[in-house]
Amino acid sequence: MANGLDDVVAADTVLSDVDGAGGHLTIRGHSLTELAAHWRYGQVVRLLFDGFFDELPGDAELEKAIGDARVEVFERLQPMLTELAPLHIYSAMRAGIALLPDGDGLADALRLTAAPAVLTPALLRLSRGKKPIAPDASADHAADMLKMLGGTASPALAKALDTYLVTVCDHGLNASTFATRVVASTQAGLTSAILAGLGALKGPLHGGAPGPVIEMLDAIEASGDAAAWLRDEIARGERIMGFGHRIYRVRDPRADVLKAVVRRLGARSQTSSGKAGSRLAFAETVEQAALDVLRIAKPQRSIQTNVEFYTALLLEAAGFPEEAFSNVFAAGRVAGWIAHAREQQVTGRMIRPQSRYVGPVPDLVA
Repeated sequence: MANGLDDVVAADTVLSDVDGAGGHLTIRGHSLTELAAHWRYGQVVRLLFDGFFDELPGDAELEKAIGDARVEVFERLQPMLTELAPLHIYSAMRAGIALLPDGDGLADALRLTAAPAVLTPALLRLSRGKKPIAPDASADHAADMLKMLGGTASPALAKALDTYLVTVCDHGLNASTFATRVVASTQAGLTSAILAGLGALKGPLHGGAPGPVIEMLDAIEASGDAAAWLRDEIARGERIMGFGHRIYRVRDPRADVLKAVVRRLGARSQTSSGKAGSRLAFAETVEQAALDVLRIAKPQRSIQTNVEFYTALLLEAAGFPEEAFSNVFAAGRVAGWIAHAREQQVTGRMIRPQSRYVGPVPDLVA
């Protein structure tokens, strides 16, 4: 038995391949670098959905259909938003998604693709005492998400968020994707499968880590000594957020993509102490200090920067609070979950592994 199912192959997939040794991510025959540089999120949704839904339209038509789905989700769920808003933002989003129909068709898939992008800004605005902003069906998906959050969306921020959604759209058989496939294998509907993925993503070992990166940066800034703060955390047995990955033994390729995005964006902000400065420049200093400290403290392991480190900076610059970072991750990953769910439904069997009993044995002698 492999504890944690390490190296156990549980599915054949055409969707993505994670090369942990080489540091490469392939999504349906395309490198992450290519997709992040040249593809919009709507195009990547089509790439992931291709072959799993009947009569899948072309890129432009599908992006319009996603826009229409945003409007439909908003109109369908708007009456319930005030009831959901007092919940934690992630739980509220998940509860809203649970109210959507549970079918297996393209319309169901598009509603689920749209839902995190619609619910997250609407719920955030309500929590701040503001009225939700209705979606614009004609807008780009990422730009509309930002407009629903703050009323406007600069082209630079919209492009940055779109690249982020592309970057996190799929990533092999991670915990949330596996959970999605398990539920889909029972022939449950797509909403049920996506709710399983959302449940897995909520855990701090999976999707909950980008928020603590911001807390770490603020704490290091307050301490005034990055290396000393990091050494102290390691001595106390704490994880250094934004570093290390279950699969990658080299640098997470998504970290480099998002670092470049943040650099282009500028990502300049006030530091928590009120002194003017570059959040990115400070984060790069912390990143190098962390890599140096980890190399000395854990020489037997290769612990490199992962996707969460620069995710935190990008989403902070886009105006999302820490508690909503996992929501935005879900807004990107939901397309991959849907594609995996359909692949499992179409090509796989019900997932039913065996367990090995290690408990006490009853005396069966008469």
